[in-house]
Amino acid sequence: MSTLTTAPLAPLLSRLFAEAAASTLRMREELKDVPRDDYRLFYTRAKEYHLAVSPETGALLYMLGRSSGARSMLEFGTSFGISTLHLAAALKDNGGGRVISTEFEPSKIAHARANLRAANLDGLVEIREGDALETLARDLPSIDLVLLDGHKPLYVKVLDLIEPKLRAGALLVADNANWCPDYLARVRDRTNGYLSVPFAEDVELSMRLI
Repeated sequence: MSTLTTAPLAPLLSRLFAEAAASTLRMREELKDVPRDDYRLFYTRAKEYHLAVSPETGALLYMLGRSSGARSMLEFGTSFGISTLHLAAALKDNGGGRVISTEFEPSKIAHARANLRAANLDGLVEIREGDALETLARDLPSIDLVLLDGHKPLYVKVLDLIEPKLRAGALLVADNANWCPDYLARVRDRTNGYLSVPFAEDVELSMRLI
């Protein structure tokens, strides 16, 4: 038994994933003409959509967190908090810790905090409101596990900010990494201090080696 597979989190995630699937279908139709290069515009227009990780990626996050004994996690892109719930569940089952997450859309932060409270995991998560290039530029602890799931072209800039805080052996999960070839080139070049492999269709799993 684990926090992930029991109430109150398990039924909450079942509902959220069902809502996220319906949300994705609506978003593909309603936002198909909104340019993604202007990330502030796109994510402001996408504030009603979950933009969630898949159930498989969520399970991967939990397993990586538990198996590595992570106590300090960082998330780029909170949205409705589905991935945050998986990270926080791993922390709880590891005995505690903190997830630092960042989201600039206030309405999404409200949804995420409500979901965290419903799962009794809110005490493990700090959500920083605002542009991640600003909120992650200060006051970061040593980091064990990272999820990148915000605006894909910003992955390299976010990595620049957090890289000095990555401990040796830290794990990085980049969702939809194929949308950011510069990021893939960076982590797949071992001279940059990473060991990296593709996982499933569009997830890149990397380890900091130094």
